[in-house]
This record gives sequence, C-alpha cells and structure tokens, in this order.
Amino acid sequence: PQCMRGVRLAEGILHAPDNGWSNLVYMVNYPKDNKRKMDESDASLAVKVKRAVQKTSDLIVLGLPWKTSEQDLKDYFTTFGEVIMVQVKRDTKTGNSKGFGFVRFTEYETQVKVMSQRHMIDGRWCDCKLPNSKQNADEPLRCRKVFVGRCTEDMSADELRQFFSQFGDVTDVFIPKPFRAFAFVTFADDQIAQSLCGEDLIIKGVSVHISNAEPKHLNSRQQLDRTGRFGSQGGYGNQVYSNWNGRSVGEVAVCNFTGF
Repeated sequence: PQCMRGVRLAEGILHAPDNGWSNLVYMVNYPKDNKRKMDESDASLAVKVKRAVQKTSDLIVLGLPWKTSEQDLKDYFTTFGEVIMVQVKRDTKTGNSKGFGFVRFTEYETQVKVMSQRHMIDGRWCDCKLPNSKQNADEPLRCRKVFVGRCTEDMSADELRQFFSQFGDVTDVFIPKPFRAFAFVTFADDQIAQSLCGEDLIIKGVSVHISNAEPKHLNSRQQLDRTGRFGSQGGYGNQVYSNWNGRSVGEVAVCNFTGF
C-alpha cells in the first residue's frame, strides 16, 4: 500500500528523515496559490538585469521657443537634477535662437528620466533625446519598448505595470482594444528593455513571451529623425515630434514583432 509522509523544511532546506533518504522517490506538492507565487518569483530571479555604470551624454532639446534663454533652460532642467551644461544654438549672423539646444546632467538616472517624457518649456512641448551622431547607423536602434505576447484578457494595464516595475521604471503600458492577446510595455531605460527580450515570464499563472518592439524599417525611422527640422512656429524637429494621441510619431512607427 502507498502512503504519504512529510519531510521537514527549514530555512528553505529539506532535511533528511531520521533513517536517511534511502532509495525512495520523493514528490513535492504545492498548494495552488503558493505554486503560482513561487513560479512568479522564480521567473523574476531568472531575469538578471545588469545595471552597468553609465556615463551621461549631451542631450538635444527639440522644439524650443525662440525666446528661451540658456538660463531658462537651466532653471527648468535643474528641477530634475544637477545640470553640467546647457546651450541654446543660435544663428552666427543674427544671434537668434535656432529652436533647439543641448543639456547634460551629472547623473545617468536623471538623463534617463528626462528622456522618458515630454517637457513643457516656456509654453511649448519639447523633446529630449540623444543626437543622431551618438547612435551608430550600422547598429539596430535600441528600443525602450517591449512586446508582451500570450497575454490573457484578465491582465490589466495596472497589473502589467506593477509586474514589470520590479525590473525598472515603467513609463507606459498599452493593451490594444479590442483585445488581441498582446501588450506593449515601455521602460525608461533601454538596457532594461533589451535585457528582458527573449524571456518567458509568468504573470498571473500564465507564461508570456517578451520580445523587442523594434522598427521594421530602420532607414525610415532615421529619415523621420532627419526631417521636419524647422517647425513653422520655431523649434527643431517640431513636425516629427508633434504629439499624436499622446504618442510621438517615432513611437508609432511600424513595428516587427516576434515571439507571438
């Protein structure tokens, strides 16, 4: 006759019975709720996000009003963190602003935060990004957005945000309507997004696959970055980076998704 016997578990270690393990085969059964928690915990541990020491770079500030001075720019960005340098680019002949400038921060975390959002400066929306010269045209564009496949209808945007926040700062969660069994999650740091790509994670007991939400045509994206440089009301890149239902043109570029 078969029988069940308990094995002592202390501080995460199974202790052998008094007469040893012998040649018996042991099976472990978890309550359903506990198993789900352990699966999610294991999935979290499986993804190790390495935060390398990062150096800050000059950020280009697009869409500045003509009247914005370097002091105005410094006063605004100092609210995010310590500023090393600010510069408003001006015409060498007239001295008038060209509608864009540069800023550099002391801390990399501050740089990431500033790049993750739009900025209202002197009554106009402005964007901060790495200049095109900082990106190698031969390398794929590093994307802060990931594609989450195999989602279920009971997963809400708040639940996805809470789950992925354990890996880093989440700036946006988008679930298409009508429901299509996938979602998009955007991180403030592109390194965190890239580190999750290719992983299978457990959310609410369901295995979801994470892949890169990368632009399908890189050249088209680069072309967008190079066009519309001077808006009709002043500002560098005003046409390209205008708001479209809360999302920039760059973010709604055609994407190629894998792992679904």
